[in-house]
Order: sequence, then structure tokens, then C-alpha cells
Amino acid sequence: MPSITAGRSEGRSPHHPRRNRTNVGAMTVTPDRHTPTAAASATSTASAPAEDARPAQDAPGIIDRFVNANRAYAVDFRDGGMDARPVQKVTVVACMDARLDLFAALGLELGDAHVIRNAGGVVTDDTIRSLTISQRALGTRSIALIHHTGCGLLGLTEDFRHELELEVGQRPQWAVESFVDLDGDVRQSMQRVRTSPFLLHTDDVRGFVFDVHTGLLREIQ
Repeated sequence: MPSITAGRSEGRSPHHPRRNRTNVGAMTVTPDRHTPTAAASATSTASAPAEDARPAQDAPGIIDRFVNANRAYAVDFRDGGMDARPVQKVTVVACMDARLDLFAALGLELGDAHVIRNAGGVVTDDTIRSLTISQRALGTRSIALIHHTGCGLLGLTEDFRHELELEVGQRPQWAVESFVDLDGDVRQSMQRVRTSPFLLHTDDVRGFVFDVHTGLLREIQ
């Protein structure tokens, strides 16, 4: 579901190098290494320190980490007194892809824009709902639509919905909105925005494809 957020929706964050992730595989016993017997293993276990027998504590889950990070963030947080109306009077509709750092890529600051994100950055009825509220209640005028290379929707079809129906016994009410032509889908999204009767301002609607390898936007006419 796309979400509409006011100026505080998505702040610019510094680029941190991605941590290397190591997958630990199963232990392999090589010919020159002594293979422990069951008896030896039992003896080793019995002689181990008592604390080793205690069940290991589960590592914090990602949402627990969010909560902890928020507490640290709140220590130095200062309310800037920003209004809910975006300073630049613009709304960006983009894909939810985790590789897109929109505020950094577009030179936006906290409070500048509304950002609506969903799978594919497509213009659905709910996107129109958010855009309508953004314009009519919160004063935005311009709309930027951003798709990107390597989008996950390029590999899906409407069969996804049929498979869901078979699995859960209920047909989804929403369309997958998958596509095979990035440029064509951006044009379709622009057309859906420009022809919506609910939007006040459709004169400044522009569409782009963001290249996840170069970081560049390519405008679609």
C-alpha cells in the first residue's frame, strides 16, 4: 500500500558502506581432522562450563533494532517546527525498492516533499487518493513519477494473483500492475495522473526512470 508522508516522511541519510554479510555453512570434517565419537562428544558436553549449557539469547530482531535506534535518535531530536505542507510543493511517486535513496538522489531536504511509494511506483487508485489529499489538503502542485531499472515488477505477471487465490482461497482485489516496458509504464502513470478528475494541478507532471547502476534519472516524454 502506498503511503503518503508529510515533510518528515523520509529524511536524507548519509551513505554508509553496506556491511558484508557472511553466510556460515555447515562444518566439514576433513580426512586429517579427528572425527569426534558420540562418547567423546558426551564427555566434552559434560565437562563444559555451566554457562555454555544455557540457551543462547536470541539476537534482537530488526524491529527491535528500530526501537533501540529511535531511542538514541530521540535523545538529540529537536522539533524544527516544520509545517505539514511540503516546502517545495511537490509530490514524488516512486517504487518502494530499497536501493532508491530519493532524498539524496533528488537533492531534497526534510520537509521539502511528499513521497508516495509502492511496488513499482505505479499510479493506482490509492496513489490517486494520496495525491488528491496531498494537493487539496496540503498544497502541493508538482508531481514527479519515478520508476527504476531492475524493478521486481518486471519479473511478475498477473499469475501472481491466481497463485495467491489458490493458496489462501481468496482472490486479491488489487492488480499486480506488473509491466514489461519501463518507459511505457511511466507514460501510462503520467496519463493516469493527468486524466484524474480529483487532482487540482496536472500541468506539471513529469516521469523518469532511475538507473540503479549510475544513479542518473532519464526523463520519459
